[in-house]
Amino acid sequence: MTEAANMENEIFELIAYGGNARSLAYEALEAAEDYDFNKADELLKQSQEELSHAHKTQTALIQRELNGKTIEKSLLLIHAQDHLMTAISEQKLIEHMIKLIKKFKKEGENQWKS
Repeated sequence: MTEAANMENEIFELIAYGGNARSLAYEALEAAEDYDFNKADELLKQSQEELSHAHKTQTALIQRELNGKTIEKSLLLIHAQDHLMTAISEQKLIEHMIKLIKKFKKEGENQWKS
């Protein structure tokens, strides 16, 4: 495989892993909205695993550039980076939203016990 083809594969990995992570995070939010917290937690774990894969690919690209290899800054690379960073931000926000849903459910249950 040529270096350019390898680079393109890595860019598509960033997009794919980021997209998978984002989709899993939104599935987790939907599960939490249904109070299925076990499913939500499992989906968040899977989402984080996808982000970890993307991070490894991103780190390899950065290290390659730091070691003197010229990395072409293409629109596709910029899109992949933007896609990944958005997925990371949304995943973190969704994690917080699920914590709030858990808290509100618990407080609601405690309210009825009084």
